[in-house]
Amino acid sequence: MSSLRTPAAPGVPVLGSLVDLRRDALQAYLRACRDRGDVVRFVAGPPGLRVAFHAVFSASGAAQVLSAGAPFHKGGHLYREVRAVIGDGLLTSDGGDHVRQRRLVQPLFTRRRVDGYAEGIREETTRTLDGWRGRDGEVVDIAGEMTDLTLRVVTRLLFGADGSAAVPTIQRCFPVLNSWTYRRGTSPVRTPREWPTPANRRAASARAELYALCDRIIADRASAGADGADLLSRLIRTRDEDGDRLSPSEVRDQVLLFLLAGHETTATALSFSLHLLATHPEEQRRTRDEVDRVLGGREPLPADLPDLDHTTRVVKEALRLYPSAPVIARSAREDTEIDGHRIPAGTEVALMPWVTHRHPAYWSEPERFDPDRFLPEREATRPRYAWYPFGGGPRACIGQHFSMLETVLVLSMLTHAYRFEAVDRTVPVGQGVTLTPLGPNRCRLVAR
Repeated sequence: MSSLRTPAAPGVPVLGSLVDLRRDALQAYLRACRDRGDVVRFVAGPPGLRVAFHAVFSASGAAQVLSAGAPFHKGGHLYREVRAVIGDGLLTSDGGDHVRQRRLVQPLFTRRRVDGYAEGIREETTRTLDGWRGRDGEVVDIAGEMTDLTLRVVTRLLFGADGSAAVPTIQRCFPVLNSWTYRRGTSPVRTPREWPTPANRRAASARAELYALCDRIIADRASAGADGADLLSRLIRTRDEDGDRLSPSEVRDQVLLFLLAGHETTATALSFSLHLLATHPEEQRRTRDEVDRVLGGREPLPADLPDLDHTTRVVKEALRLYPSAPVIARSAREDTEIDGHRIPAGTEVALMPWVTHRHPAYWSEPERFDPDRFLPEREATRPRYAWYPFGGGPRACIGQHFSMLETVLVLSMLTHAYRFEAVDRTVPVGQGVTLTPLGPNRCRLVAR
């Protein structure tokens, strides 16, 4: 059977789709799916400097690309830029290196081990609630509050007692590196990183400061015996059955990944869960009533998650509408097909959770907030990859259970203590290395 001709996204002479992607990439992808179909070729930039990739919007296409043994790897411009910033950890490593790292790190993310992190999550959430005491009726920036909270959680779990000292450096450095990395990874023209442009100098300074912080904490922890219960100590101690271990640079690369993925993505899930509840008071009431019924005023435990099923559905629906990773990039190792479209070897492929999560073939009224989409009987009617905020296949996010645990525990504690009234009815977002809010996400706190 002959391959289908892959339609091209609309564009302008010379620059192709560059203007649309720069203006609003997420909307450009939605339009391409609506007007061109489930596999669309984008070309952006002037001749000789063009970036080209195939965008894949279908659940079946995502299943093809992410399945075990599929002829795709983590390549392309964006991952090269991410690798230059956070090293070669689980997110960016490939092939045998990735298999080895995952084998070494996986024991730190078993369900039993992750459930042990709940106490730290609860205590840091209590700190946030303590900071809100006496602010009844005030307006707060939910995005900023949740970013501060999740950063405190991840630094505490990673570094233990040293965690709080690391927070200012991470808050200062990560935003600089995030925007610089995404800009370079999607631009048809990239100046050498060594050139002393203002953006390169800011990024180099941020990277050096972040690396120095991690290297110092890792060296101090190793010299002290690394016998603590924090994740860093466990990373240093971890061995496989053959005695293989992570090198100091590999430990740092994993730490940088955990810092990035462990706070930005969960902060996105929390802030948009609260935003959606604040703009849908009836769903907020259902969530609060469930929390009150299940917990009876006590703090939540990991064992409560099965009974906090509506709260969990709220989080899943927030991740559908606002996936922390709106785009997942791969590169074809060999000639292949996706949904019948020919994909030549070397082609960059972009899976689009942002679009698939809104695809009318899988979701009725896709822009409507409806947590009951995730009732078991309704989930059973959809393809596996109609919803995949944590990726899938052998490279699925290793921290998926941790992220869901943290988000549900925090959300249950916050909604028990406060009612949230939306000040900003809409929150514009854009594509970065992770989903990026482009405007404020403010809510008024009403103490219960």
